[in-house]
Amino acid sequence: MSELSDRLQTDMVTAMKARDAATLSTLRMAIAAIRNEQVAGKEARVLSEAEVVQVLNREVAKRRDSAEAYTAGNRAELAAKELSEVEVLQRYLPTGLTDDELDAIVAEEVSAAAASTGGAPTMKQMGLVIKAVNARAAGRAEGAKVAAKVKAALA
Repeated sequence: MSELSDRLQTDMVTAMKARDAATLSTLRMAIAAIRNEQVAGKEARVLSEAEVVQVLNREVAKRRDSAEAYTAGNRAELAAKELSEVEVLQRYLPTGLTDDELDAIVAEEVSAAAASTGGAPTMKQMGLVIKAVNARAAGRAEGAKVAAKVKAALA
């Protein structure tokens, strides 16, 4: 098991002992998502630290989408519950990149793409630049934000 998975388990037991229902249910959901990912596919496997972070990022994205839907449907109490779950999950994720840090990575990758192609990259190379930026960001930036910044840099 990865160190992050072990930490989730330990914190779940702590939340159980403290009778912290909100944290407990959120951690149970996260652990269930990790276990589902472990047994997905043809054979069971142990997830790496990066894969666990990906699973947690997916769960955070789901919670944010649900909160938006609840807000649009005038269900503020359910939106607040989803956002509190996001806060719990973000304790286990690496700190996100600031806009300036992300802009710097995008600029470096655009210049690297320009050097490899011999000219300024076009929108046709957008996918390659996004892939390179995502590899360097390693789960510390949302995909939509990365795509928007790369698109702006290439336009």
